[in-house]
Amino acid sequence: MIISFAIENWMSFRDRVTFSMLATKERQHNPRVSKLRKYQTRILPIAAIYGGNAAGKSNFFKALQFVKTLVVRGSAIDSLIGVEPFQLNGHESEKPTRFLLELLVDENIYEFSFSVTRKIVVDEKLVLIKKSSEMVLYDRRTGNINIAPASSDYKFLEFVFKGTRDNQLFLTNSVSQNLDNFRPIYNWFKDTLQLIGPDSAFKFIELYFDENYPHYNTMQGTLQQLDLGISRLAGEKVPFDNIPLPTEIKDRIKEDIKENKGIRCGIRSSGDRYVVYRKQNQLIAKKLITYHPKADGNEIKFEINQESGGSQRVLDLLPAFVEQSTESSKNVLVIDEIDRSLHTLLTRRLIEMYLTACSEDTRTQLLLTTHDVMLMDQKLLRRDEMWVTERDSSGASSLFSFS
Repeated sequence: MIISFAIENWMSFRDRVTFSMLATKERQHNPRVSKLRKYQTRILPIAAIYGGNAAGKSNFFKALQFVKTLVVRGSAIDSLIGVEPFQLNGHESEKPTRFLLELLVDENIYEFSFSVTRKIVVDEKLVLIKKSSEMVLYDRRTGNINIAPASSDYKFLEFVFKGTRDNQLFLTNSVSQNLDNFRPIYNWFKDTLQLIGPDSAFKFIELYFDENYPHYNTMQGTLQQLDLGISRLAGEKVPFDNIPLPTEIKDRIKEDIKENKGIRCGIRSSGDRYVVYRKQNQLIAKKLITYHPKADGNEIKFEINQESGGSQRVLDLLPAFVEQSTESSKNVLVIDEIDRSLHTLLTRRLIEMYLTACSEDTRTQLLLTTHDVMLMDQKLLRRDEMWVTERDSSGASSLFSFS
């Protein structure tokens, strides 16, 4: 779970802003607020960020996207770091960009922070926050590092740091060297943090094709309840070579999907959705199609690209919401412009579906940005779950909570 996220000198955020998921003393919707009994604190399961065009909502989303990419993928040798500092002040563009996150990972709270320019990682720090104290696991500054002496593999960690490039996070390099000391933090960014942009789909789109998926029937039933005119979904076999993709991408997919590894690859192309996998050493591709009821009781097949923009957006989001609403889920799902192509009532239904599954023991979170002020409703959200971005006359964005 995200407890807080601070940004400084990133895109339109010139000055430091801090986003917090800590619950205030507000009593509204209390049963769904997560309780961290070990720390005697409470974490919110949802937050909505409102604001006009160019106010900074998507820049907040892109900040999380940048951090995830830098942690998980890292930077290539001799490449520049893809950081985007505030550009409307000549001095700010030369200063480091700073990020600080407080995270709940496996029931432990960590503080992970770093500062970067386009050329180097200026500093980096990982702290384990205990109930009544803190333990600095490592602190990297000006080309040196201090590692907690009690750390296992202490000497090897120091050796790994010597091989960490200036444009690379120590966290990323330690995992690439098969050290498990900080792997839970790395895995949180890699697997737990899920980001959906306005034109991207949830990675589990292939679940629509898997009748053995435990929540397959729930997903199909929910789709009917959303009143899109779709009676059911199905997968239609197509030749893999007929999927309109560049040859180099097709070759990469063939290489990635190995026999007997159970890898299923979800693809979007020309408005259609496909899943590709191997079975008995044959490459199989299926295209997602919809069926609509006819007046005579029969069904008619539709291609996905024949569906409305709103229906296609629901198909992209629904697997995420179903997965997010399961008891075992620990995903932190961040959706930029959730209301794109969706009617307010449909967006609300999806949000309510998630919130109904939340309790004090759940460890999922949903963060969303939206233009839709009709979602600014205390029957749906607490005041501390509603945030606003604003842009001042100098072009700098601010971020504040209704509470």
